[in-house]
Amino acid sequence: MRRVYLVTAALLMAATIYTPASNAAPAAAAITETVYVESTIDSDADGKLDRIAADVMRPDTAGRVPIVMEASPYYGLGAAAATATNVPRGFGRWYDEYFVPRGYAVVEMEMQGTSRSTGCPTTGGPEDTASVRAVVDWLNGRAKAFYADGRAAVASWSTGNVGMLGVSYNGTLPNAAAAANIPGVKTIVPIAAISSWYEYARDQGIGYKGWDSNYPTFLANYVVSAAQKAKCKPVFDKLSREDGDESYDYTSFWKARDYRVGAQNVSASVFAVHGQADWNVKPSQFGRWWEELADRNVPRKIWLHRGGHLDPISFRQAEWQRVMGLWMDHWLKGANNGIMNEPMADVQKSDGSWEQAAAWPRPDTKDTTLYFGPAAGGMSGSLTTAPVPGGTQTLGANANISEATMMASPETANTRRLAYVTAPLTKDARLSGEVSLTVRIASNRASTPLTALLVDYGPSTQAVLSERSPLQLSTEVCGKNDLRDRTGCARPPDVSIQAVSATMLTKGAVDAKNRLSLETATPLPTNGSTADVTWKLHARDALIPAGHRIGIVLVTNHSGYITADTAAGGVSLNVSLGVSKVVLPIVGGALNK
Repeated sequence: MRRVYLVTAALLMAATIYTPASNAAPAAAAITETVYVESTIDSDADGKLDRIAADVMRPDTAGRVPIVMEASPYYGLGAAAATATNVPRGFGRWYDEYFVPRGYAVVEMEMQGTSRSTGCPTTGGPEDTASVRAVVDWLNGRAKAFYADGRAAVASWSTGNVGMLGVSYNGTLPNAAAAANIPGVKTIVPIAAISSWYEYARDQGIGYKGWDSNYPTFLANYVVSAAQKAKCKPVFDKLSREDGDESYDYTSFWKARDYRVGAQNVSASVFAVHGQADWNVKPSQFGRWWEELADRNVPRKIWLHRGGHLDPISFRQAEWQRVMGLWMDHWLKGANNGIMNEPMADVQKSDGSWEQAAAWPRPDTKDTTLYFGPAAGGMSGSLTTAPVPGGTQTLGANANISEATMMASPETANTRRLAYVTAPLTKDARLSGEVSLTVRIASNRASTPLTALLVDYGPSTQAVLSERSPLQLSTEVCGKNDLRDRTGCARPPDVSIQAVSATMLTKGAVDAKNRLSLETATPLPTNGSTADVTWKLHARDALIPAGHRIGIVLVTNHSGYITADTAAGGVSLNVSLGVSKVVLPIVGGALNK
């Protein structure tokens, strides 16, 4: 007999809070089992194909059922770590309690080299995708799997329709699966997820502070199982050799970890969720992925919340479960339930309330160009709708000043930062999308990192929310009591409200050596000649109230955001006015008209 463990669907129903009885499966046994799927890769080079561990919970019914799957590198860590090879770890998330009574199987897949899977993790490499492919192939009858005792495991209960979801790395693996167009993956729900590992560690040619030194090796070493650690050392050494920390250029190593390259292959629907204050998995990760999906008319939906690295189950539980039930029913069961007729975008406002939009960026969003100008209107630099002729301003090293200091006192000239500010707005302005800049500079250093902050100048309150680590998001206990009592995964983030006179809306950095290409550096001229440097800031949706001003703050080495460039020590540059500009995506396309 198969070794299985039984729980009743009636008990599962009792554990589910937002579960209409009409949608639930009739009371019956649910089967749990652990299987090991044979992959097509040998990532640890031991002469054996990697075997990928997967825990399964499914209704004990005669019919076939679709699958909700969470793939993760974190299952071997924390309280969820496996202690046995022949039984599941315990299904710590809310997905089993919610989906199994509705007639789904829930599969928790352990990425290669982690927990009970063999092989080596490679931090976003093709091996990650191959491990996901193996399990999806097994669910579709295209791959072999075995129980711990060697008996064959056949997914005869599976329809083959898979919906992948998860937070952080667990949301990144669905992006990888969609970009690879793995047959059977019908929909993905990437939450706080990476779409380009290059942009997780770098911002347009320069390393992010804290992610700038052998990050792929660090993360692979963090998630690898104890049983595989020694075997994987050569793999990790290779990651260190090939990650390109010496230049921070975009190389073939990073291209292999850039899922946007495969956007033209995506056939699965996508429901993206991201925090606009997530400076771990930064907003470009959803913004540029979303743009690629929109260009290809991929069926999609998006939630943008005001917080950082968070799971919506912690701050919008009832609505999240409602929408997830409808979404999976539609894409995995073919239910005509109207979910795709609901507005595409849900955006959380700064006060915590939500509003909906037919699309994102919002309809009627148009590029609005503002030009850098000289001191005017009591400000040390101006932003105008028409270019002001000629002139330059000098920018030096920022001497490690904080962002608060960078934004403060825009009326005062300061060579450690330049501030360009509009006149007060005569009406509200809605920002929706990705901001870009082009700045003409003449520098005394061939290497010059630049960072720009987009600032809302005006009295306001700012909500600062606590957030979770990737490991917490993936392994926090998430049972019926947590959902009921708002503990564990359902614990709301702490919120502190601060009075501010300047709000940083978004930012972005570039190494001016990479102004022509992220793949090849072109040193700046140091003979007084000018060069145009264009870069993007992270995507943002925000309302800037009437009476406030819009500002751009420009600095060189922003040591709290990017790695210090020692070659840029003593940098001094002239910024050309009248031609330097910022392009803002504004709903309606006009300011002060």
